[in-house]
Amino acid sequence: MKRIVPVAFLLVALFLPVTLRAESDQEVEAHKAVLDLAGAFTNDGFKMRDGHWSGTLKTGERALVAVNLYAGNQYWFSVGAVQPAKKVDIALYDEAGKLMTTESYNEGERAAAGFSPTTSGQYYVSVGLVEGDPSSFCLVYSYK
Repeated sequence: MKRIVPVAFLLVALFLPVTLRAESDQEVEAHKAVLDLAGAFTNDGFKMRDGHWSGTLKTGERALVAVNLYAGNQYWFSVGAVQPAKKVDIALYDEAGKLMTTESYNEGERAAAGFSPTTSGQYYVSVGLVEGDPSSFCLVYSYK
């Protein structure tokens, strides 16, 4: 007896391997580290945005993430990394590439930047490895 497979299932099966990537154990650990840091901001009324960004940081290179921010809101961008990273940093730029003044927190493998935009628009979060060897990182942000 022939089995008929719905076309929608075939399309999902064809594209699933290309569009999804399993996170490494190190990325999962970095995610745990950043959630621990970002959880402190939820105590101040911030809501964590769904989703996160992860990858590998190398000394001298920066990871850049574009985000849309809204005037009147407050944001905290948090990054966590795992060993062999020793120190990470985080910065925020406007759409013209100007470095924004932020509140900052930095504790070795974890860092955060607080920002309240006066203008809505696209901004760029930059994450870098200051000390240590290439390492997995995870970035999340909170808002209120």
